[in-house]
Amino acid sequence: MSSDDPVVTDPGLYRVIFENDRVRVLEYRDKPGDRTHRHRHPDTVMYTLTAFRRRISAGAQSVDVELPAGAVRWVGAQEHSGENTGDTPSHGIFIELKDSAPAPVGGSLGPSPLSTDH
Repeated sequence: MSSDDPVVTDPGLYRVIFENDRVRVLEYRDKPGDRTHRHRHPDTVMYTLTAFRRRISAGAQSVDVELPAGAVRWVGAQEHSGENTGDTPSHGIFIELKDSAPAPVGGSLGPSPLSTDH
């Protein structure tokens, strides 16, 4: 892990709950007023388990974000710090993508394993 990994910068707020060669899944929990140190995320899918109100800062720019519980958002790779500006704790899941999957070799993949027409 690098020094700007959120699990390193803020181990009391982020924890790894699953990891393989394709993804890493982080659980995030904080309380009102908690702040993260500057850290980096790769391309990520974020799922809010509780309402989520915070200020995200990157360099000289800041943006206030408010999401309801159950929101799912794509978050492009970025470096930032954050602060819980709400009056309730935050709880969320971050699914960080690793390198892209290799392209299939040899053409067609055939029917989907989830398909019912085979």
